[in-house]
Amino acid sequence: MQDWGELHRMNVPVNDLQLPLKAVIYATDFSPCSQNAGKYASLVARQFNADLLAAHAFVLSQAAMEVEAEDGAVKESGQRKDLETALSAIAKQLGEGLRRAVPVLVEGDPRECIPRLAEQNAPSLIVLGTHGGGRLGRGIIGSLAERILRTTNGPSLTVGPAVPVCEPACAPFRRILFATGLSVAAARGAPYAVGMAQAFDASLDVLHVAHEEEVENPDRFSEIQRQFYVVLEGLVGRQGVAIREPRGIVEAGSAHQHIMKYIREFGVDLLILSIRKSSHLWLQSRISGAFHIIANAPCPVLTITG
Repeated sequence: MQDWGELHRMNVPVNDLQLPLKAVIYATDFSPCSQNAGKYASLVARQFNADLLAAHAFVLSQAAMEVEAEDGAVKESGQRKDLETALSAIAKQLGEGLRRAVPVLVEGDPRECIPRLAEQNAPSLIVLGTHGGGRLGRGIIGSLAERILRTTNGPSLTVGPAVPVCEPACAPFRRILFATGLSVAAARGAPYAVGMAQAFDASLDVLHVAHEEEVENPDRFSEIQRQFYVVLEGLVGRQGVAIREPRGIVEAGSAHQHIMKYIREFGVDLLILSIRKSSHLWLQSRISGAFHIIANAPCPVLTITG
């Protein structure tokens, strides 16, 4: 593993790469932790001239079901009306200056409804607020965020309690860290890293994350690198040159610790994680590296899965 002091900033030329984004899905549970996420969702939607969908998935209470089923007539329950009113107020508040901001109330399980809404409006980005680390530093991020992150196959931006309040008048993302494995699937995150750097005129740092067995086997590691770069060139063209040289190799057991250290020491404003569902950084348990990062990062985390 390279010495930590050898990690340096990389400035990426991103003039030619455009990241398409049709909609930003702001999934809210109306909790205080989700309010800052809404501000970031609005800012990203404005930057990409995308629609903002203020979304909430819910299940009718027994009393509300009885009201809506009464006499076979089409009748809204107080629960549904209250949720529609709250969502409309959020969409109006966050929608100033946007192309379009609409409330979307869907009935059902959030882990199914929110990813489906994102797919219906693809290419899109889901934005979520998280509760943050719990007792003993466990990666507890909140039920809504956890359910959605476990099921979605698209990009998600999580905003935890340690993230500074988003100020529309200030540039939110000046320095972006792209933390990625060297798998072909992980290369899928490169267009997002380069595209976000372009959109916000930010510098881009790259930290490659490798498994222990990859580091211990130089021949295997070289082949993994080669495959990664082939896919990378196809995704981002000449912009991929800036991501070709690893600034550090982090072994599996300590990946999340080194990523968090890099964020704090170098003042990273946005972390982009490119991971596989089966990787050592994936959300396999509440104590996984990814959960620790998402729950405790002092900056928003954009996760791309493959």
